[in-house]
Amino acid sequence: MFYTFMSRVVAPILRVLFRPRVEGLDNVPAYGPLIIASNHLSFIDSFVIPLVIPRPVTYIAKAEYFEQTGLKGRFVRWFLTTLGHMPIQRGAQRAAMGALEQAKGVLDNAGAFAIYPEGTRSRDGRLYRGRTGTGWLVLASGARVLPVGLQNTETLQPVGASLPRVCWPGRPRPTVRIGPVMDFSHYRDLPPAKARRIITDEIVETIQKLSGQDYAGVYNETADAS
Repeated sequence: MFYTFMSRVVAPILRVLFRPRVEGLDNVPAYGPLIIASNHLSFIDSFVIPLVIPRPVTYIAKAEYFEQTGLKGRFVRWFLTTLGHMPIQRGAQRAAMGALEQAKGVLDNAGAFAIYPEGTRSRDGRLYRGRTGTGWLVLASGARVLPVGLQNTETLQPVGASLPRVCWPGRPRPTVRIGPVMDFSHYRDLPPAKARRIITDEIVETIQKLSGQDYAGVYNETADAS
């Protein structure tokens, strides 16, 4: 019921306010398990992607997003929880694996699960090396991957901004560029660690082509904050 309300009432309003430009929407499979892998430029990314993808999307979200105080914190916690988003503790490997196992549960039920291979937002606009948890999820679930390249979402809500901005005419419009689905079943016979690395790197390379970002070639170790 909540998804129906969001898609029919809230989403049209947000599309008018944010004015996202979407390319490649016909690449989104209508059904079946799907991993949506995207670059990460802004907190608002987790709102923009579900806004344009025509099926329910679940995320892993940083635990800090569920722990914010005040009106904004309560709204974000309610919104993410209602959508089925799952918290993850930064730097806690056991917690991270638990979250990925929950993500696998979403995929096992033919759901769509979105993930940022970089792990955290880019503060300098570059695309960072992907964490191999993405590759683990691909191999564990057997799901196909939908690569997404975001542009200009940081103009809607820069790091440190409390609330997103309206995309007035003349302001750069956020772009969601969706590529064809990727299948990695041919890597199943490789040693797991090697397969996870190759899969993750191929996903990030495809995202880079869609987003047009410069590739940093290293992990993003910068602490993230809203």
